[in-house]
Amino acid sequence: MKRVAITGIGAVTPLGNDAKTTWAGLIEGRSGVTRISTFDPEGFPVRIAGTVTDFELDPSYADESMRRHLSRSASFGLAAAAEALDSAGLADAYPPASRGVSVASSVGRPELQEVSDILEEYARTEGRRVPRQSPSSVLLRDQNVGALAISRYGDCQGPMVNISTACAGAVHAIGEGFRLVQEGDASMVVTGGYDALTTWMDVLGFALLGALTTEYEDEPERASRPFSADRAGFVIGEGSVMVVLEDLDGARGRGAPILAELAGYGSSMNAYRITDAPSDGKGPDAAMAAALRESGLDATDIHYIAGHGTGTAGNDLCETVAIKTVFGPHAYDLAISSTKSMAGHLTSGAGGLGLLATMGAVREHVVPPTINLETPDPKLDLDYVPNTARPMRVDAALVNAFAFGGTNAALVVRRSDPDDVEG
Repeated sequence: MKRVAITGIGAVTPLGNDAKTTWAGLIEGRSGVTRISTFDPEGFPVRIAGTVTDFELDPSYADESMRRHLSRSASFGLAAAAEALDSAGLADAYPPASRGVSVASSVGRPELQEVSDILEEYARTEGRRVPRQSPSSVLLRDQNVGALAISRYGDCQGPMVNISTACAGAVHAIGEGFRLVQEGDASMVVTGGYDALTTWMDVLGFALLGALTTEYEDEPERASRPFSADRAGFVIGEGSVMVVLEDLDGARGRGAPILAELAGYGSSMNAYRITDAPSDGKGPDAAMAAALRESGLDATDIHYIAGHGTGTAGNDLCETVAIKTVFGPHAYDLAISSTKSMAGHLTSGAGGLGLLATMGAVREHVVPPTINLETPDPKLDLDYVPNTARPMRVDAALVNAFAFGGTNAALVVRRSDPDDVEG
């Protein structure tokens, strides 16, 4: 099996519209959670989110006919992918047929008002007429349009994977991209996730589920509180993180900037409940153990975990129990933090932000904090790096991502040979 290098990264997040600014925001412990700007939230039970600001898609990334069919989330994905591809310096390093794409996003669907209009017309005409949908409105909801735009920008004509596994999506997509390179099906893959579940219908739906916090509406930067005893639900976010994966030998051969090495991938299913996480950690522990096993590393070789850490009562307990199961006594030596405390929950893009955090930790030997961790929970007794970034040596790290429906995924990231890794 081939070893796999990460040679490029790009980001559009509530913390910044590129990878460098996003990483700086994480290390600063800066919150990107504000009053919702994607619609007027007055009167809604939740009025805050981690939203992307001051974003405009560079017209050089896609022609006008493609841009008008890109959804908000797909635009984030294309911008992040373009940054990742450009930073990898690929040029003509690989033929188009050996360039792959593996992405995650939520499945598009019509707005509720549009559905209401269709049903009203259907009822009025007693089933004789359904209003026609314009091709543009259908394409805006097509999950494959974002992947196509990324493929066109990177001239990627090889394998394509498009995944929708909710909050685990980005890690699943990156893991499947890892497999494509590892097994020789592609020499290079651009991969990650993007999402923008910040419409009024999405926010209302999550609020009705009881998943979103309704606290700190007047102090939004304090609302996302993973691992804290007073956590009360997650804060929805939006954005994208994308990376370029390459065969390590090929990357070395072309003198590519090797940012880190992707060393292991695991996935699992809870087979439990749709929205609840199992209190015994079963499912998430299997994904972590599988990723660790594939990496060939011992549990004690892992120094940092970019946790899933949503800020819901059950999820944070489940993850803590699972970490203890997999790492045993070493769990108490690990640094664990949640990027969601700062950016909110990027859903299909969330695991990509976790990967960005681990890559930064491996390169710069500093781990991001979990902000707003002000009240320790006696049931959560690990080291969640409260409130302030921590300088520490990190040679290997784990990324966790768990989702509604019970699907889980994990990645192991490590330093490659010292001469390879760009600091």
